[in-house]
This record gives sequence, structure tokens and C-alpha cells, in this order.
Amino acid sequence: MEKIDNYAINLFRRTEVPLSRIAIFVVYFWFGFLKIIGVSPAGPMVQTLFERTLNFMPFEAFYAGFSFFEIIIGILFLIRGMERLALGLIYIHLITTVLPLFLLPHLTWQGFMVPTLEGQYIIKNILIVAATAVIGSRLKPRGESLPANN
Repeated sequence: MEKIDNYAINLFRRTEVPLSRIAIFVVYFWFGFLKIIGVSPAGPMVQTLFERTLNFMPFEAFYAGFSFFEIIIGILFLIRGMERLALGLIYIHLITTVLPLFLLPHLTWQGFMVPTLEGQYIIKNILIVAATAVIGSRLKPRGESLPANN
């Protein structure tokens, strides 16, 4: 049993960063693409939040930019050496995605501590924060080389 345990731990250590990078890419690229082609279930909530906060430009222009922003974040997580930029951009994005929990409670909560489907969609971003922590924790300080499993 100890042999299996050691094998699993070593496997997790070798794959934690690549799997985190791929998972973030899939989520951000996929969801951004759904917005671009106009079939994202998050579209109405994004529009409602936009109307309450950034209503100084046409929504269509904002939405297209926001969609491409998500896709770019996803792609950056696949490119070695772009991790710091990707981490900075994803945290900006994550801040914007949590806003509906506070600014649009009628869309995100059905009761105290009982999220709607949209609320669950937002709260699950805690997993993305955890994955970015794994990636960020493996970065070397500037000037040092990257580890092999990045």
C-alpha cells in the first residue's frame, strides 16, 4: 500500500502544475468562446452587471472584449514564461466575476447561503483560485530558471 501511496503522491507532484494550467485554459477558452458565439448562459447576468456598473460604452463592444479577455487568459496559461501575466489578468477577471454575488443578489441567491445556479457558477471560482495558487507557488523568483514540470 505504501508503494501505491508514494506512486500517487509523486504523480500528483509531477502533474499538479500542468493539469492546473490545462484546466484553467479549458474553462477560460471554452467559456470565452461561448460568449463570442452568443450562446453563453452567463450572458444575461454579464449584461445586467454591465448595466449597473459600466454603462458608459456599448454593451456589445464590452462583451466582445470581455470574451476575448477570457480566451487570452486561457491561452496565456499554456505558454511557459507567461504565468505572471496570466496570474495578474486572471485575478482581475476573478474580481469582476465575484461582483454579482454582492451587486446582483436577486440573480445569485435564493436565500441566506443558498446560491442560485448562477451563484454556484460564481462560487466555484474558488477552485480556480486554488489552481492559480498551485501555479504561482511553483514560480521561481525572477532571474532563476523554471522547474521542469511547469
